[in-house]
Amino acid sequence: MAELPGGIVTFLFTDVEGSTQHQRRLRERWADAHAAQRRLLREAVAESGGNEVDAQGDSFFAVFTGARSAVGAAAAAQRSLHEEAWPDEGDIRLRMGIHTGEPIVGEEGYLGLAVVRAARICAVARGGQVLVSEATRAVVRDATPDGLSLLDVGEHLLKDFDEPERLFEVVIAGLTRGEPLAQAAEPGQETVGASRGSELAVRALALAGQLEGLGPAIEREVGDLLLRAGIDKAVPVESKPAKRLKPKPAKRLKR
Repeated sequence: MAELPGGIVTFLFTDVEGSTQHQRRLRERWADAHAAQRRLLREAVAESGGNEVDAQGDSFFAVFTGARSAVGAAAAAQRSLHEEAWPDEGDIRLRMGIHTGEPIVGEEGYLGLAVVRAARICAVARGGQVLVSEATRAVVRDATPDGLSLLDVGEHLLKDFDEPERLFEVVIAGLTRGEPLAQAAEPGQETVGASRGSELAVRALALAGQLEGLGPAIEREVGDLLLRAGIDKAVPVESKPAKRLKPKPAKRLKR
C-alpha cells in the first residue's frame, strides 16, 4: 500500500446498489460487470489525484488531499458508469459518500470517526447518487467543479451517531437524479434510527400518559358497578372501628 496522506483529507466510499440481484441476473457475467465498475472507479480516482485505500467485495474506499478533487472524481465515475454498456441493459449503479476530516493514520490504514462517518454517508445514498457531508460542502461550496452543484437534502441520522448530519447531494449536469432520500430529520422531531435512549424515553412518556388516564376510567367503572348494586357512591360507607379484645386474666391453679 502506498503511503497514505495525513492531516485533513477527504474520503470517498462507494458501494454497488442491488449487487445480489445483479449476481442472480448476470450469473457468470457478473464477474466482468464487477470488474468494469471497479476499473471505472480507479480511473476516475487516479485522474483526480486520489489514492485507493481499500477494495473489498462491492465496496471501494479512496482518499484525496483535496475535497474538490474527491467530488470531481465521484462525479466523473458516475458519468462513466452511466455511459457504460452494461449487459442486458441492467445499469450498475453505485451509491457514494464523501466526508472531509482529520483521521488517525495507523499501521494498517486510517482510523477514527471521520472514516466511519464517510462510510455511513455512503450507506444512506441511493444508487447513482453522491452525498457529501456539511464539512465537505463547506470546503467546496465556493469552488464547485464545473457542471456540478450541491443540493441540500436535509439532516439525516447516521448509524451509530447520536446527532443528525446535514447532507448535500452532488447534482451532476446531464444525469438524472436518483430517488429521494428517506428519513430526513425535521427540527425537533424524533425519527426512525434515533438513539436507543431517545426511543425508550418516547415510549416511557407514552406509557405514562396512558397510565395517567386510567384513574378516571377506573373511577367510572367502580361507579357503574355501585349503581347496579343499588349503592350510592356519593354516600360514604360507614365503617365501624374494630373492637379491641381485652386479654382475659390467667386462671390461678389450685394447689
